[in-house]
Amino acid sequence: MLITNSHIISPHGISDKNIIIDEGKIVGFTHDIPACDRKINGEGLISIPGPIDTHVHYGVYSPIDKAAKSESHASAIGGITTMMRMLRLGKSFKKALPDQLLVSSKNHYVDYSIHASIFSKQQIDEMDYCVEKGITSFKIYMNLGGEVGHVYMDMTPYSSNLEEENVDVNNEIIELIVKKAALLGCPVLVHAEDYESCACGIKAAKEKNKDGLSAWSESRSPEFEAKAIKNVCKLGRDYGCVIYFVHIGSQRALQQIKEEKSKGTKIFIETCPHYLTLSYEKQQGYLAKVMPPIRTKSDNEVMWEALANNYIDTIGTDHVANQLKLKLGGEKIWGALAGFPGIGTFLPILLSEGVNKKRISLEQLVKISSLNASKIFGMYPKKGTLEVGSDADITMIDLKKEKKVSSEMFGGFSDYVVYEGMDLKGWPLKTIVRGHLVAEDFEVVGKLGHGQFVKRNIK
Repeated sequence: MLITNSHIISPHGISDKNIIIDEGKIVGFTHDIPACDRKINGEGLISIPGPIDTHVHYGVYSPIDKAAKSESHASAIGGITTMMRMLRLGKSFKKALPDQLLVSSKNHYVDYSIHASIFSKQQIDEMDYCVEKGITSFKIYMNLGGEVGHVYMDMTPYSSNLEEENVDVNNEIIELIVKKAALLGCPVLVHAEDYESCACGIKAAKEKNKDGLSAWSESRSPEFEAKAIKNVCKLGRDYGCVIYFVHIGSQRALQQIKEEKSKGTKIFIETCPHYLTLSYEKQQGYLAKVMPPIRTKSDNEVMWEALANNYIDTIGTDHVANQLKLKLGGEKIWGALAGFPGIGTFLPILLSEGVNKKRISLEQLVKISSLNASKIFGMYPKKGTLEVGSDADITMIDLKKEKKVSSEMFGGFSDYVVYEGMDLKGWPLKTIVRGHLVAEDFEVVGKLGHGQFVKRNIK
């Protein structure tokens, strides 16, 4: 394959050479037009390394045999070439992981990798097994315990039953996970909210009959994030473990992370598009309920500033493939389901609200959307960069393309999107995964099963 006439973006700048692809790899860059089996004209388009969504939940509200199809479909249309699944199992990894991997291998359009969530001492003992299987990062849910320990686990493949559990990710479990991850040389991903504080906050808000997204934010204060950040960072320093904070969206959380970094903690920071664009001051209804909550417009601006100053390392969507009947199934904000879909709008949001509004540069976009994630999670230089020898994961974008967001355009499991009707400028028009065109002009044209599991190495 030969990609001609596009502008190529790397963290180092822009070039206008043609890209030569063979057997799924980038094999060269040239000003010539060599003989090829297929040519893609990139006139007016920009070629970037395929984005990596570091934070995706799918297989929870529909089984992975269906979810892999629907969510990798949305991923392909949204220009994402690698999706990193937050796997949550209530059972032993040795018993449940093989089936998840086998079924996943047949049902993705784009490449994928896995973070393993750890909830019990048995699963801590099986972290070595996960590493053997190419899963080299582990998730800690500091928000789940005590009165707020309810969680939906990933469904058994081919099942139709939701799998609900109550877990208790207490201080002992957290310390054991950090200690084991450090011994293995693996980063831990941390959902930083102190569950005891959250339980008290929610109880107090309910007693006062409060409602809405503002009440949700108040009940899970940024101070509760800061408390959890402080506690886990102490463990990170004690054991020499890399801490990767997922979905950071408040000024207070950033302040605490800065303080912990100054003490020598090894920290990476992920934010999400919704913490850049949504606030409880503007959003109506319950659709934007998420954990941690969306905050204020001021917090949005602080997050953009942190991105512009290269203080944030990655973008993950915290995409949750759910539907309105589940999302809005309860009464008031307290009964609504937390989480919403976002993988399809990941790149358009960053292009429209970031690059086109000059909040970030294209070079910064490449770093936060792909390069940094590939380095942090052991996929570089296979993923995350346009270099000779790298996988030919290329997303071709049109910065001038304007389109209105709708849930139907992505073909995912979800029947809604929080950005419904929003006009965005800047869209992916071609998604190439290992040298194969999988999506073009908002249509999936690739083969189901093309997506491969990315086994990752420990640094």
